[in-house]
Amino acid sequence: MRLFRPARADRDDDDTALLRAVARGDQAALAAYYDRHAGWLHARLTRRCADPETVREVLQDTFVTVWRSAASYRGAPRRDGGSGGWLWVIAARRLVDAQRAYARAERAEQAERAGHVRHEPPGAEPSAEERVLSRLEYGEVGTALHRIAPELREVLRATVVDGLTTREAARLLGIPEGTVKTRAMRARRELRAEIDRLRSSHVSMGSMGGLA
Repeated sequence: MRLFRPARADRDDDDTALLRAVARGDQAALAAYYDRHAGWLHARLTRRCADPETVREVLQDTFVTVWRSAASYRGAPRRDGGSGGWLWVIAARRLVDAQRAYARAERAEQAERAGHVRHEPPGAEPSAEERVLSRLEYGEVGTALHRIAPELREVLRATVVDGLTTREAARLLGIPEGTVKTRAMRARRELRAEIDRLRSSHVSMGSMGGLA
């Protein structure tokens, strides 16, 4: 079993074809997509969560989501690693949801045992992983991230959001380990530069507003 799928162009083409078939309601295509990706996805989820039952549920929920949202996959540039990144974002968020639900249930059970039942609303404090995901999608960091080259952005997502080692990121993205290291350093440098530009722009606009 391959723990990580090589991100080759022909595999990405196959993934796109499978997901298009899934979007049309083809269950055999979903089974084929599952067989192709479930191994490495299970391995990565296991590194994030020690509970086998939670991993099993998250894996199942991930492919249920794929079944429902396959039409949203538009393909990826060949250099970006194919559908693996798209699939992992779904799985990572399902894992965040599962861990938050487990934490809420555990707190409620403890409170009940102590005789102080407290109903906590669904919007509990977000996990560290969810905060990282949000920072990479919204606000200043998200804006800056989308201004750097796609290949640099994907390396940051693999190593920061996914928490992959250099070797694992290289396998996922289909590039040499040395390239991962080089792109990671360049990505951080360019990201800092873009953030500085954004902050400078905001300061300049604020100064002009003060003159009005």
